[in-house]
Amino acid sequence: MTGNSSQLNRAARLSQGTLAAAKPMRDYLYFRTSWSEPFDILYFTPAVTSIVNLNDQSLSITPELVYSPKTNLEFRLRSAFLIGGNHTEYGEKMNDYKVELRVRYYFN
Repeated sequence: MTGNSSQLNRAARLSQGTLAAAKPMRDYLYFRTSWSEPFDILYFTPAVTSIVNLNDQSLSITPELVYSPKTNLEFRLRSAFLIGGNHTEYGEKMNDYKVELRVRYYFN
C-alpha cells in the first residue's frame, strides 16, 4: 500500500535462504515404550525412547524415570545417548550423552 517493497524483498530473500532449503535426513524411525507403575511402585513410570536415522543408521536412545508423588508435581530423570560414526547426524553432535533432572510443578 505504501509502495515500499523492502519488506517483500526481505521475505523473498529469507524464503530462498537456509531456512527454506530442503533438509537432508528426513527418514526416521521413532520408538517409545513405557511401563506405568512397574512392580506396584506407585506414581513411577520408566520409559525408553529411540530415534533412528534410517539414512545413516545413527541413533539416539533416551531412557527416563518419572515420579509423580503428588498432583501437579513431577520429577523426571532423563539421559540421552547419541550413537553414530563420522558424518552421521547423531555422531556429529557436540556431546555423546547428557543427563538431566527436571522438577515440574503445575499451577492451576
